[in-house]
Amino acid sequence: MAARPKIPGGTEVARRWGEIVGYADRRGRPRPVNDSWIAACCLAYELPLATLNVLDFQDYVTYEGLELITA
Repeated sequence: MAARPKIPGGTEVARRWGEIVGYADRRGRPRPVNDSWIAACCLAYELPLATLNVLDFQDYVTYEGLELITA
């Protein structure tokens, strides 16, 4: 893991995570904590998420504007 780049957590990531979790709860669709944190990191740093797990991240695309790279 040492050679791989890491996205640092911080105030902005935590703020985005709180918003994501709160909005999802109010919609009646709570999302997993780990997926929400990953989405918050990408959104805070304006980065797309490369994943083949599209279904688990679809709400973040629809409601938060997360961009996915799937191929």
